[in-house]
Amino acid sequence: MKLSLKHYGMIIAALATAFLHISLYPDIMFTLNGLGYLGLLGAYFLPIPLFQQSHKLVWWGMFGYTALTIVLWFIMGDKTFVAGTDSATGYYAKAAEVFLMGFMWADKSKS
Repeated sequence: MKLSLKHYGMIIAALATAFLHISLYPDIMFTLNGLGYLGLLGAYFLPIPLFQQSHKLVWWGMFGYTALTIVLWFIMGDKTFVAGTDSATGYYAKAAEVFLMGFMWADKSKS
């Protein structure tokens, strides 16, 4: 797979999202969410035949996972914004996730 600008955007946005969630350790819910992003990023880009054969399914899984994370933050998240605190991390992560979804949509296959 030859990487394009949208692929680099996806990688950077997914890594930023994963880092922001993992940085909230020891909260296991956020840590697992960040690890999920890393796993899905690997499934999307690594040359593993099983994942490459079902690339469209991996795309939908990653897109849905990102959308679910955003929705759950709106339902359960701390929406107070205080710079430099864990509550601000949610806003930074949501921004990275919106960028991730935008880059993913640009990479969506037509078939």
